[in-house]
Amino acid sequence: MGLGGISVWQLLIILLIVIVLFGTKRLGTIGKDLGGAVKGFRKAFDDGEKEQAAQQISAHPESGDDQKSGESRQAEGADKTEQD
Repeated sequence: MGLGGISVWQLLIILLIVIVLFGTKRLGTIGKDLGGAVKGFRKAFDDGEKEQAAQQISAHPESGDDQKSGESRQAEGADKTEQD
């Protein structure tokens, strides 16, 4: 048994029928179109993820600044205590 109860021989028979109905030339065109659609979908999905990540970063840019300014504040505080 193969996938979902379909054996390899049944899949080959189905493939043969599809080739007879559509022809190899048309199947090549269909495959090319399907591949282009999948490629376009993946590109759009990846672009969406990159855009979402950029929005998250731009929404919270102060987190890195706070950390940096906090460290500089501590250093300034230490300098002031040394001067006193």
